[in-house]
Amino acid sequence: MTQVGSISNPYLYETLNMMIGQEIVVQTEKNIQQGKLISVLPDDIVVEVSRTPLFICMKEIAWVTVAKRKE
Repeated sequence: MTQVGSISNPYLYETLNMMIGQEIVVQTEKNIQQGKLISVLPDDIVVEVSRTPLFICMKEIAWVTVAKRKE
């Protein structure tokens, strides 16, 4: 069980929890990743990119948004 005091950014954590299962775009300090948000942990998120889980540290996230659907 996660205690609220141990979450580095509770607002980002709650927002990301509402986005689980959606395609997202995440910019970190080093690059931009796009994939399906699989899980949100207190310090990391798990994004599936090309059927491979990618762990991204919450502290490195500059911004995140829902990916636009290709029409």
